[in-house]
Amino acid sequence: MSAIQVKKQHTLTGHKDSLYTLCRYGESTFFSAGGDGMVVLWDLEDPETGQMIVKVPRSIYAIAYSEERQLLVVGQNFSGIHLIDVREKKEVGSLKLTDSSIFDIQVTNDAIYIGTSSGELFKVSWEMQLLKSVKLTDMSIRSMAIAPNGRELAVGASDHHIRVLDMETLEVKEDFKAHEISVFAVRYHPQMPVLVSTSRDARFKVWDVDNNYSLVEEVVGHMYAINHLDFSPDERFFATCSMDKSVKVWDAKEFRLLKVIDKARHAGHATSVNKLLWMDYRNWLVSCSDDRTISVWEIDQSN
Repeated sequence: MSAIQVKKQHTLTGHKDSLYTLCRYGESTFFSAGGDGMVVLWDLEDPETGQMIVKVPRSIYAIAYSEERQLLVVGQNFSGIHLIDVREKKEVGSLKLTDSSIFDIQVTNDAIYIGTSSGELFKVSWEMQLLKSVKLTDMSIRSMAIAPNGRELAVGASDHHIRVLDMETLEVKEDFKAHEISVFAVRYHPQMPVLVSTSRDARFKVWDVDNNYSLVEEVVGHMYAINHLDFSPDERFFATCSMDKSVKVWDAKEFRLLKVIDKARHAGHATSVNKLLWMDYRNWLVSCSDDRTISVWEIDQSN
């Protein structure tokens, strides 16, 4: 495989505080949100100007969009969730859930799953009714991922554990210590029967889904905490981002490092990179940071 080539296409600005989350809307469109409470819609076909969709009084760590419902779910820290009609730019529902931070939101056509800093996991209907809740840990739930079978939810937490839950009942089916410190992200591989986790310990690990989540691979990926990862649209690669200010591109089959994207070599971010979104549009990779900017990267994967 030839070396990966990276070119910075755009730097998007306008947020007034750290950026914590990104969420896909369409092939070329995505949302960003962060400490300023603003949710902004961007279009990579005309990226220079973002469109504010909604603003909430507190910081936002998690958002999720349902294509089936055509609704955006916004997690407002220390409050609850808001349902937003994006086209009308208006709130169509809300639910006061928790006094804790909301670190992740996952959605299906049937329900909304909310992970919180109090260790509680909530399952909520699209009609804003609480369906179920479970206290998984006394520490934060940091990340969740829906399994390819659509029946299980992997949950990574600050107590170092990953738990795999039945999505209908929220019953814990697997519970194992995954890292020595907080699990920051979990993601199911799009091709292989494995779960990939990242941690504050700067490592990512690969877990065998078909063999009781036994450890397959462990890689020291960054200098500091790995905040997030995302797979490329063609599923050949994945990217990780870190508190060390860098983004790294990896081979998704061999888990081998292919490229480092940083400030010195590519005019990358100046502070912690918090979230990634690998878009279908021109295979562009989007990253956001504590430096209040969004970077858009062209990733050339030519053989």
